Parts: sequence; C-alpha cells; structure tokens
Amino acid sequence: MINNRPPLENNLGTPDLTPLIDIVFIVIVFLLITANSPLLTLPIDIPKANQESNLQTVNTSELTVTITAEQPYWHLEQQAFNNWHDFERAFLLKNNHTTAAIIIAADKAAPSEPLLQLLALLNHNKIGNAKIIMQQSSY
Repeated sequence: MINNRPPLENNLGTPDLTPLIDIVFIVIVFLLITANSPLLTLPIDIPKANQESNLQTVNTSELTVTITAEQPYWHLEQQAFNNWHDFERAFLLKNNHTTAAIIIAADKAAPSEPLLQLLALLNHNKIGNAKIIMQQSSY
C-alpha cells in the first residue's frame, strides 16, 4: 500500500511541560493550604474594674542578713552575732509572722557553713521569700 499521508513533524525542539505543570500545581496547593490557616487564639477573661476600686500595695519590709568572711559571721540588720543560737533566736523574733523579704548578702570569701546553716534555718521554718545577692563576675 501506498501511504499518501504527509509525514508527521517531529517536535524535537519543544520542551516537555509536564514537570513544570506538576511543580506549579504543588505550589498552588501549598499556598492554598497555608493561606487559609486560622490563627490560634486563646480567649482571656479580663475582670471588669470598678472606677471606685484602687490598687492596694502590700508594704513588704526587708530583713538583711549579712555573712562575713571573719568572725562574727552573722549580721542581722547591722547587728553582729558571734553565736549561731543567738543569731537564730534574733532572726526568728524579727521574722515572726511578717511578710519581710529576706535579703542574704554573703561575702565571697566567707566559709560555706554559715550560709548553709542560714539556708537550713529558712528551710526548716518554711521561709521562702529569700533572695541571695550575688555580684556578677567580670571575665
């Protein structure tokens, strides 16, 4: 048989667009999914304040305990104590039923035993409002 059809042109010069269409489709799907995502919010109930109410401040006093490197180790508000039992008694009397914040200033060269005794006393009497002052070291 004789074939009268014209020969098909071979399209060797045109690129295959199938991978490009796949990538565009993936990008569109990604944008659609992320663009419509709801913001996560947490509702907070804010109490309504009366115009007549005022903020009340709690007057907390501070009780300073200083531990030095040499005897007498314990100082309570500028008063030195040579004996641990005297210091303990005076500390408990001053801190009895108050909301005083305990400020502990310990000398870096002081032995650790006086500080540990003081921390044990605070722990034993369930006193949690204590702060230890530390000096930032320079490198």
